[in-house]
Amino acid sequence: MCHNNSMPSVNLRQLRDTRRLKAWLRAGNTVELRERDRVIARIVPEKEEGKPVKYPDFAARAKRIFGDRVLTVVDDLIKDRGRF
Repeated sequence: MCHNNSMPSVNLRQLRDTRRLKAWLRAGNTVELRERDRVIARIVPEKEEGKPVKYPDFAARAKRIFGDRVLTVVDDLIKDRGRF
């Protein structure tokens, strides 16, 4: 019988070793369940839904740190570069 070496497989007795099975599934591998060298099922890992990234409110943070002050760093940099 030809086995697919790239896909992990377990037989019904080995299915008790859930630690190894869970490690394969967490790694994203599909696991073949075999009975007498015949594939009877495939266990496919669940795809995780990516949560949307929540970014901090940078404008509110800048307002809290600097208040209403206007920073002229860019203007000063342009003036300094104009000298060279």
